[in-house]
Amino acid sequence: MKIRAYLIIITATFFSMTGVIKSQEKEVLSFEEYLSMVGKKNLGYASQKYNVSMAQAAIQTASMFPDPQLDVETTNNGVNQSMGYVYGTSIGWTLELGGKRKARINLAKNQSELSKIQLQDFFRNLRADASLGYIDALKSKALLEVQHDSYKNILQLAKSDSIRYRLGTISLVTSKQSKLEAASLLNEVYQAESAEQQSLTTLSVFLSDKKITGRDVTGDFNAFNRDFNIDELILQALNERADLLAAKQNTQVAKSQISLEKANRMIDLGINAGAERHTEATNEIAPSPTVNAVKLGISIPLKFSNRRNAGLKIAEMAHSQAEVDYQQIEQGIRAEVMQAYQQYVATQKQVKQFHNGMLTEAKSILEGITYSYKRGESSILEVLNAQRTYNGIRKDYYQALADNAAALIELERRAGIWDINF
Repeated sequence: MKIRAYLIIITATFFSMTGVIKSQEKEVLSFEEYLSMVGKKNLGYASQKYNVSMAQAAIQTASMFPDPQLDVETTNNGVNQSMGYVYGTSIGWTLELGGKRKARINLAKNQSELSKIQLQDFFRNLRADASLGYIDALKSKALLEVQHDSYKNILQLAKSDSIRYRLGTISLVTSKQSKLEAASLLNEVYQAESAEQQSLTTLSVFLSDKKITGRDVTGDFNAFNRDFNIDELILQALNERADLLAAKQNTQVAKSQISLEKANRMIDLGINAGAERHTEATNEIAPSPTVNAVKLGISIPLKFSNRRNAGLKIAEMAHSQAEVDYQQIEQGIRAEVMQAYQQYVATQKQVKQFHNGMLTEAKSILEGITYSYKRGESSILEVLNAQRTYNGIRKDYYQALADNAAALIELERRAGIWDINF
């Protein structure tokens, strides 16, 4: 039974080490390459681009003149009375007055510009969300390494305890305790591997690509250190944030809509010209020869609907609403930048705490207790507790690094800047 247990441990060690080797052989997906692929392959971003194309096509539609109208008619002047027939054709065209075409073009251009800014804002958020996903994948990879290291340490200790038990230097209970702890840590390794695969699957959603699950992420968590001035960040956000620019452009769209509504209140003239041919009338009472005629006409609509200016009032209220929305977004941006800055400062302090010797001290304690245990001066429980403490601190350290990176990404998202690369 002892030999069988020993073989099981050796086999588990072999497969775990094989998994580590395979993970090292994975093709690396750098952060820069990843963001480039997001801009090219993300389906949501590709869909948003169609809004820009449609808005540009709308400008051409707005610049079109009204189509002319061709009328053809015939008349029988008197059924069974031999009064002849009338054949006529005419062409009519609507002459728009009040600058309607110009107003339509201006509105379409402003809407096109708005769609471009909205596309920029979509990519701003997409880029930040994709970066957060990459950070999460990098954190999952680091936590998996922590679990692997912990498992290998306890597994080595279990192998050593098995030999020491056979030599009679430790009890059977102590030997079983270390083996049980190794088995428990192996389960945690499996769980960490699952978390890593799930984080890679999340990245594939941003890329709309299933192949990314076979690749590996890489990067330096210590590359997320920046010095900022909060006043400069707020000013930068108010000048560069795409959503604020979109809100400002929306006020221009509302103004253009008002101009179009005013132009539509002006009358349009209908102009038509045509020709008629009256055939010969052979009626005995009123005979007449064949006659050709030319006719010109103009139609003037009676715009009684102008007394009800609901469309203009709605456009004016929409403009007032757009201005209020702009002010609200501006106030919200100030608060967002301040909150993101405060969060980033807090995570920076947490990271510095770990850099002040927490990791080194925890590792030295573990090594010291392990050494004492091998000399018979401490118990296996002390070793396991020290190992758990060291693991917990390492996990907290990588979590703090990931939180710091995420805080920087959020800060730059809120401030409308971007210089993330690691």
